[in-house]
Amino acid sequence: MDRIKQFKATYKSQRKRHWIVALALAVLALTTGLAMAQTPAAGLPGKGVKVQALQSSLAEETFQTMLVDRALEKLGYEPQPIKEVEYPTAHIAVANGDATFLAVHWDPLHKDYYEHAGGDAKLIRVGAYAGPAAQGYLIDKATADRYNIRNIEQLRDPGLAKLFDHDGDGKADLTGCNPGWGCEAMIENHLDAYQLRGTVKHVQGSYAALMADTIGRYKRGEPILYYTWTPYWVSGVLVPGKDVVWLQVPFSSTPDHANTKLDDGSDYGFAVSTTRIVVNRAWAEKNPAAVRLFEVMRLPIADINAQNERMRDGENTQEDIARHVAGWIKYHQPLFDSWIEQALAAKP
Repeated sequence: MDRIKQFKATYKSQRKRHWIVALALAVLALTTGLAMAQTPAAGLPGKGVKVQALQSSLAEETFQTMLVDRALEKLGYEPQPIKEVEYPTAHIAVANGDATFLAVHWDPLHKDYYEHAGGDAKLIRVGAYAGPAAQGYLIDKATADRYNIRNIEQLRDPGLAKLFDHDGDGKADLTGCNPGWGCEAMIENHLDAYQLRGTVKHVQGSYAALMADTIGRYKRGEPILYYTWTPYWVSGVLVPGKDVVWLQVPFSSTPDHANTKLDDGSDYGFAVSTTRIVVNRAWAEKNPAAVRLFEVMRLPIADINAQNERMRDGENTQEDIARHVAGWIKYHQPLFDSWIEQALAAKP
């Protein structure tokens, strides 16, 4: 199954899997003792080696980052508390050796951050940790059906754009992307490429707060226009195909001139991305077991969505997330153990 078919199959099944994963996490929430009490043993490849993970300010990234740390502990490494920095800074910090890895590098969205930090000379991109994942623009299904809106270029029409105006300036309010995430540059590029500057406004700020307002408007029956990505809890609340619809773009337009069109001819303006683990190259060359671990780890998008929804529902402390990670490991113990076995086989 190719990348696009894999993405579609994963996305179609994630709602079905959600309750299974959520139930597993709930049942196993108290089983943290053995899973969390990792003591490096003699002979393990990472004994005495400290590792520093980075993530962005998105709390929802802690789950996948912490899972990597737990696996590294099994190899004897000593993970330090995860630090939050935005993506451009994170890539530079890993390249300079101020941190060890970033588990949430979006390829190709973060390509420029990787290259500007030194590229392959200082970093390596490893594995296909999560994905393929989609991102793009959505509107509420009621408005889409009533006005037959299926492509974002239709919002050049001031009459249609005004449907999504919430502050009275006559422009559609697009709930957008935080500066430094990478997606904000793509949105700004699209506003120019599709000639939407005169009718659409890119609303930025705290994405979580903006989406809370957007969801509130949806519940009041108001039209909504927003950007989002998968995996993220938003698509569990505003379900594509049921509550909202994806908007296509008239043609591919990216700063690097990449083709974003899918095999079926549809185009949502963003390349389907894969989350990879970025590691400091000098450190990686000395730690083949860790690199092998990063190569084999896989985390289904549906599982990330399920955990993210639990965070949205109030289980959002570090202790909560640690329980979620321990529960996931216990529920997938044979898979988790196979990662460790493969990594141990790679040690010098």
